[in-house]
Amino acid sequence: MKGARQREKPPGAHPYLTVIASFLDEEGAIPKFYRDLNTVLSGAGFSYEMVLIDDGSQDETPSLLEALAEKDEHLTVLFFPITHGKTAAMMAGFDYAQGEIVVTMDGDNQDDPNDIPRLLEKIDEGYDAVSGWRKNRQDRFLSRRLPSFFANKLISFVSGVKLNDYGCALKAYRRSLLADMKLYGEMHRFVPIYAKLAGARVAEVPVNHFPRLTGRSKVGAERVIKVVLDLIVVKFLQQYLVNPIYFMGGFGLFCIGSGVVAFLVATYLKVFEGGSYIGTPLPLLSITCVLLGGVSILVGLLAEVMTRSYYESQGKKTYIVGRCFRGKKSKEV
Repeated sequence: MKGARQREKPPGAHPYLTVIASFLDEEGAIPKFYRDLNTVLSGAGFSYEMVLIDDGSQDETPSLLEALAEKDEHLTVLFFPITHGKTAAMMAGFDYAQGEIVVTMDGDNQDDPNDIPRLLEKIDEGYDAVSGWRKNRQDRFLSRRLPSFFANKLISFVSGVKLNDYGCALKAYRRSLLADMKLYGEMHRFVPIYAKLAGARVAEVPVNHFPRLTGRSKVGAERVIKVVLDLIVVKFLQQYLVNPIYFMGGFGLFCIGSGVVAFLVATYLKVFEGGSYIGTPLPLLSITCVLLGGVSILVGLLAEVMTRSYYESQGKKTYIVGRCFRGKKSKEV
């Protein structure tokens, strides 16, 4: 509830809100970004902090961020010596964030800081993760908006988490969701899916989007390949992390079945059509499929052993308890 927000930050207490943004060669965008964001947060009436990450910039971005940090006690700046990418920057922000609620956004001034209160209002309604939707996106149609449209449809279909705009950086999360979350590759856009896997309530709200006025986009056409590959990983983690044998074993049985069918067809051709085993590639295909299937099943068994070692050695649970009810007492866990 709004009334529960921490209006002032007592000594040693954590702030209510942490805003995370990363920068890569964005010297022209920083003054306006900081001015607009600081105006919104300073007038919001609750405690806050900003965690800004320089992702190995080669322009004046690091010096500008350092100058801001020297005069603003609400600001923490992390400097990467080399460029690690947006996912690594977001993970660093999560690790350093102290706020009860964490908001992520881009530092190129295309996101509107005035939308942050709208995300927080949705959090107040009981949601755990709120994603922005750039309903009127101000980017090029062919190179940005059209590929994103199909990517969002594909991600929603595969993951089962229906969002219109996975690529929007403006999102809000309860920090408790992020405590054990680890992101790799280019998986920053899939945080709502990880949140859903943890039992979170996920919502989406329309947000403003502005055209880029300074700098240039760091996103290229190769992101489509990265999104597809990362989506395969997310789907595997979503369905088969605890029982990898179901995935590898299923594939192995399919291969063995295909090999048996290929052998039966080759036998039919030899017996009833007067053909020869060496006159068709089917016997070789049969042997290859059976061997591949056997190897897949063995890999699945090895993955099962590794999964059990992972959970048992670290004392991890394969389940999540949201509430515990004993007798007349019910409490959040």
